[in-house]
Amino acid sequence: MQQVEFVLTRDHVALCDLLKLTGVADSGGQGKIMVANGEVTVDGKSESRKTAKIVAGQVVECLGVRIRVVAG
Repeated sequence: MQQVEFVLTRDHVALCDLLKLTGVADSGGQGKIMVANGEVTVDGKSESRKTAKIVAGQVVECLGVRIRVVAG
């Protein structure tokens, strides 16, 4: 599984935006589709909210990529 570290420079980031910013999705729209299709987990649990607020310390997984969100 590919590991990616995302440095968060504000309080939170929307899940669909995180997928776009890390290159897992080509666009925010594609990220929303991935979430809707059940392809994304947050901290090991399936996440269905496209704009879920992701904060430092959380781990997002999608399509074989694990994104660890850290505080900036």
